[in-house]
Amino acid sequence: MNITSLQTFLAIVETGSLVRASQKLHVTQSTITARLRTLEDEVGQNLLNRNKSGATLTPAGTKLLRYARIMTGLWRQATYETNLPAGLESVCNFGCDRELWHFLGRAFLNGIIDGRPTFAVSAQQGNVRDLEEWLAAGLVDVILTYESVARGNQTTYALPPEELILYSNRPDSPMRSDSMYLFVDHGDEYRRQHDEFYHDAGIARLSFNSSWWALQYMLDYGGSAYLPRALARPHIAAERLFPIAAAPIFLRKKYFIVNDNAAQNWGWFDPLIARLAATEVPMGHLAASMQKK
Repeated sequence: MNITSLQTFLAIVETGSLVRASQKLHVTQSTITARLRTLEDEVGQNLLNRNKSGATLTPAGTKLLRYARIMTGLWRQATYETNLPAGLESVCNFGCDRELWHFLGRAFLNGIIDGRPTFAVSAQQGNVRDLEEWLAAGLVDVILTYESVARGNQTTYALPPEELILYSNRPDSPMRSDSMYLFVDHGDEYRRQHDEFYHDAGIARLSFNSSWWALQYMLDYGGSAYLPRALARPHIAAERLFPIAAAPIFLRKKYFIVNDNAAQNWGWFDPLIARLAATEVPMGHLAASMQKK
């Protein structure tokens, strides 16, 4: 089984057809067909159902898909690390939840690079499940995530929880029954606490699963929403956003999880995590009270 065959299989799955896969990989359709046939012969199973409308996964293809992604990812990582340019000695592969990138993720990246000219960083964004799988497979060395999913050879660093504060583009915005309220989905625990406190509120007309998207909408069109304090902070000083003082503050846990084998020679790692954690201390008794609920 070779990497090219697996990459071809993934291209077919991603594009939905052999024709589009050939266009993506800049090879002929007959080459795509030959590579797929070789892979199916090696596996001993049909991996794709092919018809005029495209290609769909068979049960065997569905099982192979996860491993194909891991194997091609590991090959890409190995190629990258063994071909570092002159002057670079090592690399940190960093996986970050897209919601945590805008402040803490970027701060971690900058903390690695600053003062370490021989250190390379590869950063990838993903959701909780992606990050857990990548770390377990060795595709990344450290992740920044909202769930503690550490395994035997991994260490979890709990950070001060993220503060979710109700902000509005209007200083006199009501805490309840705001017709311009935007619901932002910050995960299961947040939904439970939000529903408990705002049990008498109606369904929001607009909802987002991204704080960044909700923030951009508020800045463009107005509204109110629960956003991470760190994300909203730059817009408070400019008076584009205003915290609603009477509203409760909700907390969301977050963690760094590191592969112990990868980090065994990272003398900089613990001090960097401690420094980042020190900048993340929640503020206000309301935050503490909501955490205890």
